[in-house]
Amino acid sequence: MRYTKENLSLEEGIQKEWIITNGLGGFASSTIIGANTRKYHGLLIAPLTPPARRYLILSKVDESIEIGGTKYELYTNMGQDYISKGCKYQTSFEKEELPIFKYQVGDVEITKTICMKYGENTIGILYKIKNGEQPSKLTLAPLMNFRDFHSMSTNHEFAVRQENKNTKVKVIIDNMIQNPVYMKVSEGTYIPHQNDIFRHMFYVEEQKRGFYPEENHVVVGRFEIDLNPNEEKEISFVCSLEENIDELDINKVISNEKKRIAKIFKNAKLENLDNKTNFDEDSNTEQVKKEQLIKDLVIAADTFIAYRPSFRLHTIIAGYPWFLDWGRDSLISFEGLLLKTKRYDLAKEVLKTMMRDIKYGLVPNGYSGFDNRPLYNSVDASLLLFEQIQKYLEYTGDDEFVEKILDKLETIIENYIKGIDVDNNNIYLDTDHLIVSGTENTQNTWMDAKVDGVAVTPRNGKAVEINSMWYNSLKIMENLCKKYGKKTKAKKYAELAQMAKNSFEDKFYNGRRKCLYDVLGDSKIRPNQLFALSLTYPIIDQNSEMAQNIIKTVEKKLLNSYGLQSLAKGEQGYVPVYKGNPHDRDMIYHQGITWTWLLGIYYNSLKNMLKSAKTKTKKLELEVKLAEFKESVLATFEKEVYNRGCVGSIAEIYDSTKPHEPKGAFSQAWSVAEVLRILM
Repeated sequence: MRYTKENLSLEEGIQKEWIITNGLGGFASSTIIGANTRKYHGLLIAPLTPPARRYLILSKVDESIEIGGTKYELYTNMGQDYISKGCKYQTSFEKEELPIFKYQVGDVEITKTICMKYGENTIGILYKIKNGEQPSKLTLAPLMNFRDFHSMSTNHEFAVRQENKNTKVKVIIDNMIQNPVYMKVSEGTYIPHQNDIFRHMFYVEEQKRGFYPEENHVVVGRFEIDLNPNEEKEISFVCSLEENIDELDINKVISNEKKRIAKIFKNAKLENLDNKTNFDEDSNTEQVKKEQLIKDLVIAADTFIAYRPSFRLHTIIAGYPWFLDWGRDSLISFEGLLLKTKRYDLAKEVLKTMMRDIKYGLVPNGYSGFDNRPLYNSVDASLLLFEQIQKYLEYTGDDEFVEKILDKLETIIENYIKGIDVDNNNIYLDTDHLIVSGTENTQNTWMDAKVDGVAVTPRNGKAVEINSMWYNSLKIMENLCKKYGKKTKAKKYAELAQMAKNSFEDKFYNGRRKCLYDVLGDSKIRPNQLFALSLTYPIIDQNSEMAQNIIKTVEKKLLNSYGLQSLAKGEQGYVPVYKGNPHDRDMIYHQGITWTWLLGIYYNSLKNMLKSAKTKTKKLELEVKLAEFKESVLATFEKEVYNRGCVGSIAEIYDSTKPHEPKGAFSQAWSVAEVLRILM
C-alpha cells in the first residue's frame, strides 16, 4: 500500500496508523506522517518480561536537515498550541513488510525505512540520502522515555544519566527499573543535551478516549551527520535494550525481515505474490484486489504471533496497541491466523500454551501482565479449545499429538460435569444437562465488560453459545474417544450430548421472536445464537425451520458489512456509536457496537447449512448467498484496510451507524483472522 503527497496532509495523515512487531509482544507504531496521536505510539515499545510489562522506550526520532544554512524540520508533532508540519516535505508513505517514508527538500531526497529486529527489543532506522548541490547536515534527535505504555510522563523533568563513546550512547532514565538503553548511529557526531525536555506532546486520540492528552519526553542529545554535495549515503540509527549493537547491520535486519515474511507467504502457498506489491493501480480486477488484501492480512496475522520465553512456547496477542494474549481470543483467532496460513508447528505450540496451565478444568483466559499468573475468568475458553483441536486435526492429521492430549480434554469435561467454582465462575451441569455459569457480577463470557465491579451485560445462567459449545465439545470427545479406542467414554459423551441437545431444542427457541434466547430468560436479540449453527457439530438441525428463522433474524437485525451488532436496534440499552470516556465506553461495549470477528460465525453457519442442504434448489440458494457474502467482505475490507485506521489491518470494533468508524484496538487478532479465513 502506498500513499502519495495528496494523502499526507496533517488532517488526513493522522487518521491512518501503522504497526510492526518484534515477535515478543513489542512493537513500533505511529501515523503515516510520523505524528504520534496516542500514548501507545512509539518506535520502541519493549516488553521487559515478554510479552508483558511493555514500556515506551523511544517515542520517535525528530529528523531535520540543514541546507545552505537553512534548517528544514522533517518531523510532525502536535501540541495544544503548536504544530510542526514536517509532513509538507513528505512525498510518500509505503507499507508492505515495513514502513517506508520518503521526503524531498529542494534537491535533497531522503528515504527512511523502519524495522524491528525479530526476537529482540531493538529498533533500527535506515536513512538513504541523495544530497543535492550544496553541503548539508542531517540531525537526528531521539525523544526518549521509560514508562509503562499504559501510563504517561507528565513530570516536567527527567533524571538522566548517560555516557557516550563516539556514536554509541548508553542512557539510563532514572526510575525503579533503571534499565539501560543503547543508541548508535553508523557515523557522525553525538552531542549530549542537558535538561532538554520535549514538553506537552498532544495525543488527539487519547483526548477522544477521555484520557489526559499531553506528555513530556526527554531529548538526551542529538546525532549530526555531514553530507557533501551530490553525495549518496546510507545512515543507520539503532535503539535497543541490548548492549551488543555495535556491529548491527540494519540492511541485514531489513533483509532478514523481508525473507522471514517471504517464507510465511511460501508456507501459505502464496509465493506467487512477490514481496513487492503486485497491485496495479490501473487494474481493477476483483482477483487482483483479493490477492493483495490476502497478502496484507497475512502480514497482519503474523504481528499477533509472539514468543513467551518463560513458557518456551508461542502465543497469540489479542490486539494492538493495548491487549496481551487472551485464551478466548487466541482460540477464536487460531484457525485464521495459523491453520489457514499453514503454520502448523506454531499452531501446535499455541495449543500447548493454551493447555499448559489448565486448572480446575479451565483453560486460562489470560495471564497477569505483572507476574504471568494465569487468570481463570472464562467459561468459554475451555470449550473453544475442543473446536480448535478438531480443526487442527482436520488440517494436519496429527493423531499422535491429539491422542496424547486426550486426557487433558477429558479432565475439562469431567470438571464441567462435577462443577467449577473458582473465581466465581459457578460452572456446573444442571439436571437438564445444560451448562450453568456465572453469577450476577461475574463476566465469564466474551461479553465481559464491568464498570465499578458491576457486570454491564450480565449473562449468568444458561447462555446460548456456552451450551452450543458444550454439545460440540461432547460430540468431538465422542468421536475422538471412538478414534483412539475409548469406547466406554465415547458412549458416555454421546449420551450426554444427546440429552443436552434435547433440552436445548426444548428450551432455547423463542418462537415469538423467531430466534434463540441469549440466556434462558433473556429474549434480547444478540449474535451469540449463531454458535448453535456454526460449530463442527451444530446443536440445531441445519435444515429445520428453527435454523432458517435464526439466520433470517440475525440478517435482519444484526448483520452489516463490517460485522454483527452485539445487540439489535430497538432493544433496551442499545447504543450504536462507541464514544465517550472510559466509563461510558465500557457501558456500551457490548450494547449494539459492531464486532468484525462475528462475521466468522455467520460464515460458518452458512457453510454448515450448505453442507447439510437436502435439495438442489436450497443448495444453489446457499451457494449464491455465500458467494455474495464473500464478495461483500472483500469489497468492505479491501476499502477499509487501505483507507482508515491501521493500514494493512482491521480494527476491533466499528460503529453500527454509517460511516461505521473503526474503534477500539486499531489492530485486532480475531478481526484479521476471521476476515482472512473467509477470503482464503
